[in-house]
Amino acid sequence: MTDKEHIAYWIDSAEIDYKAMLNLFESKDYVWALFLGHLVIEKLLKGLIVKHDPLLLTKTHDLNKLASLSNQELNEEQKDILDEITLFNLETRYPDYKLEFYKKCTKEYTTASIEKILELRTWLKNQLQK
Repeated sequence: MTDKEHIAYWIDSAEIDYKAMLNLFESKDYVWALFLGHLVIEKLLKGLIVKHDPLLLTKTHDLNKLASLSNQELNEEQKDILDEITLFNLETRYPDYKLEFYKKCTKEYTTASIEKILELRTWLKNQLQK
């Protein structure tokens, strides 16, 4: 697979997850919508890593670590948002976090979180097109 094909793979995979995220949100399955929102951002960051230096691609779900490897300059707000979105991955996977996370995922919380995901998604896609 060429680097260009590898980047396209991450973008296409993120797009599939993006559509599923929206469907889950519409069906009020907020926890899993946020989990997929995390995957959308993770996959776009992995595409940026391949664009920057494919040898740096690593198996991690830590979005700030991925952003750092992708050579993207983030402001503090973006770093904070990535930290928050990273928790969506952890809190849906581990039983001791799950119950609290389910309680936290109201429509209002999920709507605000998805807005942040959408902003990051747009920014990351623009970075991939440069």
